[in-house]
Order: sequence, then C-alpha cells, then structure tokens
Amino acid sequence: MTVFLILLALFGLLLIGVPVAFALGGLGLSLLIFGGFSPLMAPQAVLSTLDGFILLAVPLFLLMSNVLLKGGVGRDLYAAVQAWVGHWPGGLAVATVISCGLFAAISGSSVATAATIGTVAIPEMINRGYERRFVYGLLAAGGTLGILIPPSIPMIVYGFVTEESVIALFLAGVGPGLALLVLFSGYSMIYASMKGMGRSEKASGAERRAATLRALPSMALAAVVVAGIYSGAFTPTEAAAIGFAFAVVITAFILRTLTWKAFWEAAMDSMATTVAILLIIAGAKVFGKAITLYRIPQDISAFISEAVSSPVMFVLLVAAILVVMGLVLEALSMVLIMTPVLLPAAMGLGFDPIWFGVFMVIMVEAALITPPVGLNLYVIQAVARATLGDVARGAIPFLVLMFLCAALLYLVPDLALYIPFKL
Repeated sequence: MTVFLILLALFGLLLIGVPVAFALGGLGLSLLIFGGFSPLMAPQAVLSTLDGFILLAVPLFLLMSNVLLKGGVGRDLYAAVQAWVGHWPGGLAVATVISCGLFAAISGSSVATAATIGTVAIPEMINRGYERRFVYGLLAAGGTLGILIPPSIPMIVYGFVTEESVIALFLAGVGPGLALLVLFSGYSMIYASMKGMGRSEKASGAERRAATLRALPSMALAAVVVAGIYSGAFTPTEAAAIGFAFAVVITAFILRTLTWKAFWEAAMDSMATTVAILLIIAGAKVFGKAITLYRIPQDISAFISEAVSSPVMFVLLVAAILVVMGLVLEALSMVLIMTPVLLPAAMGLGFDPIWFGVFMVIMVEAALITPPVGLNLYVIQAVARATLGDVARGAIPFLVLMFLCAALLYLVPDLALYIPFKL
C-alpha cells in the first residue's frame, strides 16, 4: 500500500507539471520528515552524490558534443559516409545511420546526435525523394545510438548508481550498439528498395578522398577517446576532457568552423543541460535515500522474486515497466529511479549487472522515441519543422527494431558481455 501511495504521489506531481528534479527531491524530503527521519539526510545525500569524480564526465562530454554540433562536424561526417555508401539501395538512409553511430562514438548524447546529423540529413534525404515520415523516424531512432554506442551519459550515471565499472559498461555497449546499427541499416535498405526511393550517384575516387580527409580529424577524435578509455590510458572523465580540448582544436583551428559566438552558445547550452541533469541526480538521490529507509526497493525486489521465477518473465516485466515509465519520465530519471529497485531482483535471478545496465539503456532508448516525453521526437520536430504525430509514426518501425535488439540481447548475452569480459 505504501509503495502504491508513493508512486501515485510521484506520478501526480509529474502530471501537474512539477519538474522531475523537484518532484523527486520534494517527495523524498517529505517522506523523510513524515517517516520520522532527520531532514538533514537530504542535503547529506545531495553532497555525497554530486561529489563523485565520474560525474565530471557529464558536463565535459556535453561540452564536446555541443562544440562539435556548433562547429558543423556532422556535415563533414555525413558527406564522408555518403560518398562511400550513398549509391547503395537506401544509401542515404544507411549513411544517416552510420553517421549517427560515428557521432555517437564522439558525443555520448542522443539529443546532440539527432540534432547534429538531422540538420544535415533531413533536407538531403527529402530532396532525394525519401518519405518524410520515414526520414523523421530514422533520425529520431538513429539519435538514440548516442546513448548505447559508447561513450554514453546514461551508462555513466548507471555506473555511478551501481558502482559498476563505467569502462566495462562502455565496452558492453559496443556489440548491441553495432547490432542496432545493422538492424536500422538493413531495414532502411529493404524499405527504400520496396518503395523505390532515390539513391545518390556513385562518388568518384577523388570525391571520396576529399570527403574522407575533411572528416578525418573528427574520426580521429572518436578513435582517441574510445581507444584511450578502452586501453586504460585515461578514465572516462579524462577522456571527456581530452575530447573537449581536441574538439575545440578541430573546429576552431583545423576546420575553422567554430566562432567565438558559437563557442559561447555551446558553453551556455552545456551549462543549462548539466544543471538540469545534476538537479535530477540530486533529487533522485534524496528520493532514493527515502525509499531505501522505507525498504521499498527491498520489498519490490522480494515481491518480484517471489512472483516471477522465470528469467524470461522478469525481462518482459522490466521491459513493460520501463516502457510505461518512459511515457512520463526522461532517460536519466528512469535510470536513477528504477535501477535501485530492479537491479537486486535481476541479480537474484542470475543476471549480470553489466548486462542489465545495457538492457536498461536499450529500453531507455525506446523511451526517447515514445511520446509524449520522447526527447528525440521533439528534437526532430524542431529541426524538420514537422508535426509530432508524423515524427512519432515514422519512429514506430524503429521502436520495434529496438525491442528486437533487446530480445537478441537476452538470447545472446555475449552480445554485451563478450567484449568486456572475454576478449
């Protein structure tokens, strides 16, 4: 009964428009006070949370992705990939997906990926005869690769909450991220062939070389960040700082596309997003502290363990819970709220916490293209000046592919676990 009342209060606050951070923090503080606990636990929880070194990676990755966005790097990446695959059936769509994957390997942000590649790809694809809804859905879904292909801000937060290795989580995201990229590309090629949608002329060798050289600094940046993290040369936080510095050098001095005004806008956008994220993390920590003292995660975990004995049923239940939560919560809130509740039950059924983190991120990806709170839908709506209904309908086939990827991950756990633990 207590669990039901707390969840009802939380959803009630969200539905009347209270910001997520204040709904979580305010409700958590109220639970502490009415439960007879010291309200001083709230500021202590906030201070202990925001003091984490790993969280420094969040503003740094945001700075890097916003600098690259303002510096027009997405245009160069898209042109380079298009030069190589644009003449395939559905070649522009495949180029879009691969460009999203490449930018995801740099930025760690789904919104930045969708906005950066969408700005370039949407007019190009529509001018070549691709259906508008298909284009909108492709870009909204392609942007979600930003939080699965490492680096990934939600994975950083998941690792912070669970105290699991962020590097292991990043490595675990590689296989499912590539699988989703292949699924998106394969569907795009089949759909474009069936609909007879246009393809580009095959680029000449000189055009390919010129486009590749233009995009080479950005691809080198991705290689430095990824290789540095995986080799242990530097931590994810250090990688984000190095990536930001390289992004400034590339856009300001090599490509000469970043102006002082654009840099200032990138810094302000990053600051605003960072404040919003840290407020949500702080509010979620207070809420998490309160429900832990009420033993709600333990009770829910025990209930799930008793009621659901089959791993398949547990995975389906978790997927359903996260999809429903995604209707009213954004990505980080879902990770922060649901991880302490679901992870103990998952581990009790024998699921690896790294595997479970990747599974949660795939479900969070689905939430990013699920109305009414799917952020990527709004990003594409703004970039394309389209209706939300058109974007959402275009994203439905890709939502199905995400569920297919989640099923594949369950059937083949090594898709996530092979690289971090067996290579």
